[in-house]
Amino acid sequence: MEIALPLIPAKRYFTIGEVSDLCGVKPYVLRYWEQEFTQLKPMKRRGNRRYYQHHEVLLIRRIRGLLYDQGFTISGARNQLLESGGLNRGEAQALAAFDADVALLDEEGLDELATPDVVQVGAESVDQAKPSSAHAQALVSAVAVADQEKISLEQLRAELITIRDVLLA
Repeated sequence: MEIALPLIPAKRYFTIGEVSDLCGVKPYVLRYWEQEFTQLKPMKRRGNRRYYQHHEVLLIRRIRGLLYDQGFTISGARNQLLESGGLNRGEAQALAAFDADVALLDEEGLDELATPDVVQVGAESVDQAKPSSAHAQALVSAVAVADQEKISLEQLRAELITIRDVLLA
């Protein structure tokens, strides 16, 4: 039985307790999965405290889905992840596109990207494309928000992360 998991907040690092809540598994299960799935390598800091990045939270959700929802064994889930590269093709493409957008925001900053000319050109090109996918409609929404009001880089980043989470859910 598949349960609805909460949206992943716009953060760079998550503690094991946060990941446990976000993925619906106990911390000891996460520690065990680290031993079983080589793709899962959280960063460890003082006192062996684990800090997970966003892509690792997505990977844990994928592992959880394979084991709990689809009924794979640990070995079967491991093989499935190795064959598919961890995330399915759509998730990997959406994540790569999102990471490129966030990297661009980090490099250039919102002031460079949200000038009226850039926003207007972006809105026109998106309108001409007549978006039909959820991804394109989410981008139209983000451009519209940027067009209506000047928002901070952090707000835009949080909005993009929320859009990515919706697309990957």
